[in-house]
Amino acid sequence: MVIHESAEDYLESILVIQEQTGQVRSIDVVNKLGFSKPSVSIAMKKLRESGYIQMAADGSITLTDSGMTIAARVYGRHKTITRLFELLGVSPEQAAADACKVEHDLSEETFGRICAFIDRQDGASTAES
Repeated sequence: MVIHESAEDYLESILVIQEQTGQVRSIDVVNKLGFSKPSVSIAMKKLRESGYIQMAADGSITLTDSGMTIAARVYGRHKTITRLFELLGVSPEQAAADACKVEHDLSEETFGRICAFIDRQDGASTAES
């Protein structure tokens, strides 16, 4: 399945907003991503037509199973890469910002190595405690 980085960003944002507030509306996505209302409206239409989201009559947005799969994968990568950067001494804010820039482009091999490295680091930290 080929999905554009911008669509991944939208789906990830929907998931994060859902986890934080319990409900997602287009205006929440506008506020989170800083895009214009028309741009978000067009993106939501495309995501709905592609089967990644559903929109209720009241305007609430939910991820479909396929949308959730993509959003969870991207958000998981984001959290893992953020953790790596924090282990390297990068501030949490900068680590999260930089993770957004690279989360879509890493190969599965590199991401797998990052996961293994973090597991070793977190295991060592737990053993030292």
